[in-house]
Amino acid sequence: MSQKEKVFADGFSFKRKENAPEFVVGRQSIKVDAAIAFLQTHQKNGWVNLDIKIAKGGNYYCELDTWEAPAKAEQAAPKATATTAKADDSLPF
Repeated sequence: MSQKEKVFADGFSFKRKENAPEFVVGRQSIKVDAAIAFLQTHQKNGWVNLDIKIAKGGNYYCELDTWEAPAKAEQAAPKATATTAKADDSLPF
């Protein structure tokens, strides 16, 4: 399985605030010019999905979610055809 190259989200920064209340996850900062350019480049049907991940060093980063649903033709698996089993005369039913 080949791994796609990571696409880091330009203009987006996420930081966890360790001393924040429990209900606060972190802070998302957005550099408007860089973010708009990134969003325009990577939008599909008006949406851009970003994953917030933790690097090996413990820092958070935003990465473009490049997953795409399979095409409708690929999703519809061929329906199994019913096969008629040969009747076994030794069965009582």
